[in-house]
Order: sequence, then C-alpha cells, then structure tokens
Amino acid sequence: MVKTYFRRHPVRTRRALEILPGLFSWFFILFPVWGSLVVPTLVAYYVIIFAVYWLYRSLILTFFATISHFKIRAFSKYDHMPELKKDFPNRYKDIHHIIVIPTYQEPISTLERTLRGLSKQTFPKKNIHIMLSFEEREGEIVDKKARILQRKFGKTFGHLWTSKHPDILGEIKGKSSNTCYGAKVAKAELIDKEGIPIENVTITSEDADAIFHHHYFAHLTYLFLNSEKPYNRIWQGGISFYNNIWKVPAPIRVLAAIQSVAQIYILSRRDRLINFSTYSTSLKHVDDIGYWDTDVIPEDYRLFFKSYFAKKGDFEVEPIFLPIYADAVQSNGFWRTMHSQYEQIKRWAWGVSDDAYVIRQYVLTEGVPFWDKTIRVFKLVEDHFLWPVNWFAVTVSAMLPPLLNEEFNRTIIGSTLPQVTSTLLTLSLVSMLTVFVIDASNRPATEQKRSIFSYILQPLEFILIPIVGFFFSALPGIDAHTRLMLGKYMEYKVTEKV
Repeated sequence: MVKTYFRRHPVRTRRALEILPGLFSWFFILFPVWGSLVVPTLVAYYVIIFAVYWLYRSLILTFFATISHFKIRAFSKYDHMPELKKDFPNRYKDIHHIIVIPTYQEPISTLERTLRGLSKQTFPKKNIHIMLSFEEREGEIVDKKARILQRKFGKTFGHLWTSKHPDILGEIKGKSSNTCYGAKVAKAELIDKEGIPIENVTITSEDADAIFHHHYFAHLTYLFLNSEKPYNRIWQGGISFYNNIWKVPAPIRVLAAIQSVAQIYILSRRDRLINFSTYSTSLKHVDDIGYWDTDVIPEDYRLFFKSYFAKKGDFEVEPIFLPIYADAVQSNGFWRTMHSQYEQIKRWAWGVSDDAYVIRQYVLTEGVPFWDKTIRVFKLVEDHFLWPVNWFAVTVSAMLPPLLNEEFNRTIIGSTLPQVTSTLLTLSLVSMLTVFVIDASNRPATEQKRSIFSYILQPLEFILIPIVGFFFSALPGIDAHTRLMLGKYMEYKVTEKV
C-alpha cells in the first residue's frame, strides 16, 4: 500500500518528505519552551535522554577518532609502492586514475598548488589523468588559466585535459553537474578514443583546494586490485581542513579542528561512513549508474545512495587512512570570512534535501536487505534531522523547565534537572579533549615563529565552541531545513576563496 501511494503521488510524497525535517527540527527546538509550561516532566525526561545520547556520541567519537588517528599516522609513513609491485607486479601498470577537479572562480594559485600536490604522487604519473572541469560562465579567464596550467603541468601527467561545462537546461549549477560533465568528457578521451579498458580505471572527484597524501593513489590502486568487488566501492580518505589553518580567524580554526577530527573519526565507523567532498570510485561503476546527478546541489551523499540502491545494498565506502588536506574557509576580511563560512555550512546542511530521495528509494527499491537499508537510512535521517536540534538540546533546554515553570521547579526532578544534565554534559567534554589533542597532533607547523602566548591561546580558543556551534551549525542547519520546508530551494553558491 505504501509503495503504491509513493508511485501514484511522487510530487505529493516528495513535498511531504521535504517538509518533515523542518517540522521535526522546529518541534524539538521549541518543545522545551512550550512544553515547560504544559508538560514539564516530559521535557525533563527529553532533556535527560538527550544528554545521555550526547554523552554516548562523545565517548564513541573519542574511541574511534583515537583509533583512526593512529592508523593514519602509521599508513602515512608506509610506502605502498613496494607492496603493490610485489603483490601485483604486472597488473598495477594497467590501472589508470582519472581525477576530475570541478572548479569555478578558483584562484589559479590554488589550482597550481593542487596540481603540484598530485605531481608528488608515488604512483606512476603517466597513469594519472587530470580533468580540470571549468564552468563556461566563468568567461575568458578560463582559457588563460588553462594555458598557464598546461604550460606548467601538461607533461607531468598522462593527460591534463580541460573542459568547459555549459549551462544546460534542467541542471542545477554546481559541483555535481560540473563533475558529471567533466567525468563524461574524460571517459570519452581515455576510454573511447584511446581504448583503455574501463574496468581498469578509477575516477576521483577532487575539490579544487584538496591536496592528497603522496601515497594516496598507490594505496588506492592496491585496494582496488585487492578488492573482491572493486566496482561496488567508494574509497574515502580523511579530510583535514589544515591547508590554511594558521591564516584564518579563531572561530574558523575551532570549527576546522572539529570538522577535521570528525572526518578522522568517521573513517573507523564503516556503518556510518559515506563519501564526502573528495573521494574515489571505479569509472565502470559511475558509468553503470549514469554518473553524478545534475539536478542536485550536494553530490557526495547522493552518489552514495544512488549507488547503494542501484547495487541492491551490495555497496559500501571503504576508508583510506591517509589525510587529504583542504582549505578552511577564508575570504577577504573577518566578516566576509564569517559570511562565507555560514554559507558553506548552510550548503552542507542542504544535504537534508537528499532525504526525500533516499526515503523514496528505501520504499520503492526491491531486493535490498531490509535491516541493512533500514539502519543506513535511519542513521542518515538521525544525523540530518538532529543537525539543528543538537545545539539547543545541549546548551539551553535543561534550564527552561525550572526557569519557566516555578511550580515544577519545586519538584525533585525540577530542582535536580540542571545538575543531572550538567554532570552528563561535563562527562561528554572528554570528546573535546580528544578533539584538541588530535587536532594539535595533526596541524601543520606554522610558517611563522610562534610565541609562548600563542601556544597558551590555542586550547583557550575552544571556549568559542558554544558560539561557533550556534552560528556555524544550528543556525545554518535550521536555515536550510526551513527553506526546504517552505519550498524555497537553494542555489549553489561557491565559497569565496583568497
């Protein structure tokens, strides 16, 4: 009956599912306010349950982030090429890697830095093929950039192609449509023209500011050749926002630290691991499923679930315990940087728009193991729906019932609620200590000499977490949810770079 309704009413069910996250978020954000007046005891239990949930997530982050941290340190020191030559002495030479770099208004200095990073790969460069996928609407500057980059790096790799993604009716301008266009052009160049077997080719979507660890493609090749199902995998490295960490304002440094450690943590959670930002898969796989969708803004989660349901659940993301360095948000001036960071997080939070698609596929796609798909979808919905709620539930909800309801404040549960939740949340601060230690261990050294005062201030910057959490998590999250609920769909806005 549910499947029939979804098939008969695709537009109605999609809009209902788009409205749901916003309703959920606003209900639980406002529940401690009106609930304190009507059902204060229920609010108290809600706050305690959420505090326990937050403590659990904090301890889980501490455990798995520590494991991932040590694995990354070990793999970063390991030379993968000798192992590749030993185990696959002939086959590794047949593997080719296409790297699509979608770019729009990116400074040429950033693109040069990215290509220099790729030129340091230990895997044979003649088997690495770069597609710089520009946007046609960027104008004549594209040709100038292309000429400069061809002159500097044209002979470094097997190929250095450039494409200009035109504005196509029905597409949403952004990374997903640009990546799709560049990937198809690259496939035509390498597979159709040169006859390289598509089964021997991986394809990587690389953000224009990303820098791979120099062993990345050697390790990727080994995993690809060693996998029983290489066409049912996406490979994900640890995204770390450290390229310019010492040049950005303190709030952005704190946010970059939290995001980086969260990305390290997730590598050891294969049940939750979904490709993000910069990742690799097989060209055969993306060709089989029709490449990246061109009518969406967030491309990474969409590609995973499109793959997952296309392969009837026989698909997963495999971690690569090597760092991929990216830029923290940085614009011209403090306030423009703050605005750009807000817009970037709002764009990431817009990933909740994928939930309608995922839930629809969950209902309609047959042949996917029930519990596996249920757990996958539940964890996605949990992360997306709670995105705007977390900050309010953790910081202010416990204070509201005793504050707004004097009668409830005289009860035992009312008078002890702040102390109970405060104890639970204080225990959860162990995760913040983990974030600080792992972040401090992985940050690159600053180019300038640091004073003792600078070292003292570094841990003190984490006092900004409540402020950073509100302006760069809760607020853009509820902004995205509300826009989706009201049908005010977002357009892709490129994060300003300097």
